[in-house]
Amino acid sequence: MHRGQKAIVWFNEVTKKDVPTVGGKGANLGEMTNAHIPVPPGFIVTATAYFDFLQQAKIIDKIHELLKPLDINNSGQLQQIASEVRQAISDAPMPPDLANEIEQAYTKMGKGLVAVRSSATAEDLPEASFAGQQRTFLNVQGEKEVVAAVQGCWASLFEARAIFYREQQGFDHFKVGIAVPVQKMVQSEASGVMFTVEPTTSDKSKIVIEAVIGLGETIVSGDVTPDHYVVSKDQMKITDSEIKHQEWKLIRNEGGNGEEANVKVVLTPEEQAQPKISDDDIITLARIGKHLEDHYQFPQDIEWAKEDKKIFIVQTRPVTTIKEMAEVTAEITAPVLLSGSPASPGIASGPVKIVSDPTQIDRVLAGDILVAEMTTPDFVPAMKRAVAIVTDRGGRTAHAAIVSRELGIPCIVGAEGATATLKDRQVITVDGSEGKVYEGKVAIKEEAITGPREKIKTRTRVYVNLAQPELVDRVAARDVDGVGLLRAEFMIAQIGEHPSYMISQNRGHEFVDKLAMGLIAFAKAFNPRPVVYRTNDFKTNEYRALKGGENYEAEEENPMIGYRGASRYITDIDVFKLELEAIKRVRQNYPNLWVMIPFVRTVNELAQTVRIMESVGLKRSKDFKLWMMVEVPSNIILMEKFLEVGIDGISIGSNDLTQLTLGIDRDSEKLADTFDERNEAVMLSLERAIKVSKSMGVTSSICGQAPSVYPELTEKLVEWGITSVSVSPDMIGTTRAIIAKAEQRLRLDD
Repeated sequence: MHRGQKAIVWFNEVTKKDVPTVGGKGANLGEMTNAHIPVPPGFIVTATAYFDFLQQAKIIDKIHELLKPLDINNSGQLQQIASEVRQAISDAPMPPDLANEIEQAYTKMGKGLVAVRSSATAEDLPEASFAGQQRTFLNVQGEKEVVAAVQGCWASLFEARAIFYREQQGFDHFKVGIAVPVQKMVQSEASGVMFTVEPTTSDKSKIVIEAVIGLGETIVSGDVTPDHYVVSKDQMKITDSEIKHQEWKLIRNEGGNGEEANVKVVLTPEEQAQPKISDDDIITLARIGKHLEDHYQFPQDIEWAKEDKKIFIVQTRPVTTIKEMAEVTAEITAPVLLSGSPASPGIASGPVKIVSDPTQIDRVLAGDILVAEMTTPDFVPAMKRAVAIVTDRGGRTAHAAIVSRELGIPCIVGAEGATATLKDRQVITVDGSEGKVYEGKVAIKEEAITGPREKIKTRTRVYVNLAQPELVDRVAARDVDGVGLLRAEFMIAQIGEHPSYMISQNRGHEFVDKLAMGLIAFAKAFNPRPVVYRTNDFKTNEYRALKGGENYEAEEENPMIGYRGASRYITDIDVFKLELEAIKRVRQNYPNLWVMIPFVRTVNELAQTVRIMESVGLKRSKDFKLWMMVEVPSNIILMEKFLEVGIDGISIGSNDLTQLTLGIDRDSEKLADTFDERNEAVMLSLERAIKVSKSMGVTSSICGQAPSVYPELTEKLVEWGITSVSVSPDMIGTTRAIIAKAEQRLRLDD
């Protein structure tokens, strides 16, 4: 049976492409294991097992009936219905075969204490990742106990906060699956979180680490204010340390089990004052963090733990709250009532609502400032109504901080005495950038908070790289000229089945329907701005991971330079035509959808690809542009011949071009310092690609990481005459400003 249909898979069997069956957490645990990150071992009960359980238990209709009268804004009703749904799932019998399989996997892992975590298949995606919606069971021991914890995770898919979130986001309750990773517990001497970008200011040059003594649950809960360390990403040097007094720690209670297995232990005065981890540990963590960011090509939010002098990574996921924030330069002269740690930037005023317990969240109305000792996931509905949040305890990675950044509202954490000092309905102003609470409503010019409203005008277009549909509406509202790289891979992974396998079952039309639906979301949001769709560039190992893929894909020693890109299109024409059919369908209503062909090795490959496209009616025209990715050195050497085939534009994939020009695996940690797009050989290639394209009337763009990382490189691209630059969403405004400055300098030099 293909692993996508298995009930149990081990971490080393899955990668980030397996989100549909193992969820975000499970996929990341597998991805990290395969990338040689120190991850405690474990296995995953897949979403397939969850869906099978619902069918076999015959409770789907019952859950539908329970949810029918739901009004998510009625907190009491929401809590009641959620409880009834969870009870229905908990009471249903676990299929004996599945229970036996889970018990055998637990035994094979060596038994002992495990963490049983929820991993929803729509969770941990950029901009859709409110933390802690489902349950985690810690310190679980025993075969029957592990099975019960798995069923408890399934039931927690219908926690009130999770139901509320799915309704808000428009997710179908029965299309969101849940997988359950079961992982060896690390008995932490110290633990914490790490961001490979400064979470409050989105400064990418910094790595931020927070640490506590003992088990790590106290950080996210906000029960303990952690140490705060900042490391320079380039130099790997500690630039800032804030050591906080920790009065108690959470440790394993040898006599307990489940949630009662953890006990508080009071620390001695000496222990309270000491740094939680050594400088060597901090640098070790930072290096692992940088390796993870390089591997995922995106800033990461990482959970770590230390046991027996060894660092383990428990989880990683993308940072979902990167924003471009204008600095607040206005001086505030009002009296300061409280200070704490800046956790989410911005300034807001309003009346205080002190909430001591999540049962009181209905007291928080739109426009209020929520003040609490700390927040939990049950506070989220109230947090959505609040204009700012202040907590007594917690660090910059506590629940309140993470959710506030997600919501884009100011937040201050660790403001000791906030709930005692502030009074209900007292009007205050919260400055989340500086960590200060001011008396009264402070008048601030809007421009000081949001920056000037007028848009910067540039000749060079600024496009955005996108893959996740959750981002599309928010990004489309930005000052961006279109999508310069729409990746197919996420949409194909969500379909989850190999297209050849679907064709063999006469279900090719399903592939077309699902891909077209994914493309419409982007084309519609950006219309009439262009959306440049890069046709599928899955490699053989990624195709094999799809359902049925093992029947159609050979195992390659080096898939990165194997059977991929245009080589596939001219060989596996039937599959390519499915993709083209989806494009044609979308273009009937959204002619702003263009096409870009990736990884073209030879001029003949490009010519054959163009002929196949024309044979199905996709011909270049005034409103249909065809681009080619430039990422293989042969593209640079034979640039004129490639362009003569007949294309409208090129887009330079600087990641692959640098990798293949310098002969460096871009994921190699040892060669990370040598991998540099500013290398002379790469720069000469970029210059030639842009200048030759310009001379032949073909537009040029770049969609690799380079423009987001190196402003000086962006300036050179503009100088050579590049037509557009495509960057990650968080770099749109910054890149526009860099381009404007470069264009201004060039005008002055003329």
